[in-house]
Amino acid sequence: MSFTYEALPMRVVFGPGKLSALPAETARLGVRRALVLSTPGQRDLAERAASLLGDLAAGVFTGARMHVPATTVADALDRAARVDADGYVAIGGGSTVGLAKALALRSGRATLAVPTTYAGSEMTPIWGITDNARKQTGRDREVLPRTVLYDPELTVALPVQMSMTSGLNAMAHAVEALYAPDGSPVVAAMAEQGVRDLATALPRLLETPADLAARTTALQGAWLSGACLGATTMGLHHKLCHTLGGMLDLPHAETHAVVLPHVAAFNLPSAPAARHALARALGAADPARALGALADALGAPRDLRRLGVRESDLPRVAAEVLARPYSNPRPVTRTDLTALLHRAWSRQAV
Repeated sequence: MSFTYEALPMRVVFGPGKLSALPAETARLGVRRALVLSTPGQRDLAERAASLLGDLAAGVFTGARMHVPATTVADALDRAARVDADGYVAIGGGSTVGLAKALALRSGRATLAVPTTYAGSEMTPIWGITDNARKQTGRDREVLPRTVLYDPELTVALPVQMSMTSGLNAMAHAVEALYAPDGSPVVAAMAEQGVRDLATALPRLLETPADLAARTTALQGAWLSGACLGATTMGLHHKLCHTLGGMLDLPHAETHAVVLPHVAAFNLPSAPAARHALARALGAADPARALGALADALGAPRDLRRLGVRESDLPRVAAEVLARPYSNPRPVTRTDLTALLHRAWSRQAV
């Protein structure tokens, strides 16, 4: 066995009630005028964060949008310049954290992330910006939040359906990390535990959304899964989701939920170690089928058609994926990819 593992330089503060640590953690980074970022729907939470920050808050920008449009990045940079911000506090899900990453990429300013979903983006150096219906992605340590503050209490109000799809999105990070070409025993252990945590917590949250213990377990699973993605190379699953999202403006977490069982069924026969780890984590002999059954049990969308994808869209999606492929444990041919997309579009069994 040989491998390379490089830990990412991030501080994690985890636990119920930890939002109260926001001012101290922001000051610890040397930030004196933080622009608080959120989506329009989380304006109240952003205002709460700004209130906690007091004199450390330079203002609030609530224009974060899914897939990080280039126009949104430009608007946020303009706002940051006008209020003389020297750092960012991103409070929300993947859209808000994604905007913070784009701002860090362009400005070099420090970011503190306060995730309120299970997306996991806060733990990765992966950034994405969408321009002219094409999502450009890359890796750069400059975009990593310097500190991530996880407070499970902030996820209690997360709508049930969003909790389920966001959790499956996080699980996808761990699944791909298990067969990544640059994996390691550390990543494999985190990925297996991340899947186990999420598979345990999400059904409990479906029944009792306010269960703080289950929320804490789910957020721990999301943290571990995101950290795995941050330490490894993405494969076919993420390439498909990035292409579908950028090209067709699909909802991010829901797209991951649909695609995950199909790519797992395609890749796991070529990744036996990953298959065994997932079998242990899910307690199932056929992990791909178990992922599909879990998505069904959680009420997650299971077909691209339901998300608004037309069958006529599939050929150009396949062409874009093949034009700029990600590494993958199994070679991907046009025939393979077309068949996989049609299965995901029409909800054929894996």
